Amino acid sequence: MINYETKRKLNELNLNEVVDALEAQSKQSLEALSFDERMQLLVDYVYQEKYTNKVKRLCKGAKFRFPAACIEDIYYAERNIDRNKILNVSTCQYIQENTNVIIDGPTGSGKSYLACALGKAACKAGYRVRYIRMPDLLQLHDEASTTVTGVPKLLRKFENYNLLIIDEWLVDELTRQQEHFLFELTERRYTDKSTIFCTQYRIEDWVSRLGGGIHADAIIDRIVSNVIHIYSGDMNMRKLKL
Repeated sequence: MINYETKRKLNELNLNEVVDALEAQSKQSLEALSFDERMQLLVDYVYQEKYTNKVKRLCKGAKFRFPAACIEDIYYAERNIDRNKILNVSTCQYIQENTNVIIDGPTGSGKSYLACALGKAACKAGYRVRYIRMPDLLQLHDEASTTVTGVPKLLRKFENYNLLIIDEWLVDELTRQQEHFLFELTERRYTDKSTIFCTQYRIEDWVSRLGGGIHADAIIDRIVSNVIHIYSGDMNMRKLKL
């Protein structure tokens, strides 16, 4: 057993996992192992614990709509979706390359679940992720607009996530101020970060949904210039669960 003072110092250094590992070793018969072998066991334990806790923190901060979503549980049968493409995207190479992802399909086809599963894969890879519905994002914008520094602060917050997931993309009509906010957000994330857009609208319908004009063209150009397209299939996943 490690003494109280050593335990206190380790806890003070935020090395609680080392304390747990040493106490676990003290209850095992490890006399046959060398110092290096015991040290390797300790490091492996501490690394796994810290990794697990980090992933938990990242997933909690992402605020996923479906916290339990994961790549392994995606349903493929009779959905007409590209399994290989989804598995390739789940490696998170697109985040390293600052590529966007568009997930489109009819209502109830599982777009949100797919996005959350990809988001969780990104958390496991150590990326900071945030999921948000577009109506909620626009509400945050409207509230922030009541102060001089509100919108710039909101933009800084959402531009810094390695992966931003915007669900229900363009589900509502936009005001000019909201349209300008989306332009600024896509501009700041352009070439530097990745964004997943979940929508029931085809890209050719986005111009009218964005109000037309220069801002609409600019927003679309920044999204689709480097993008992976995933179709969520024709099956109504809500009815499947019933």
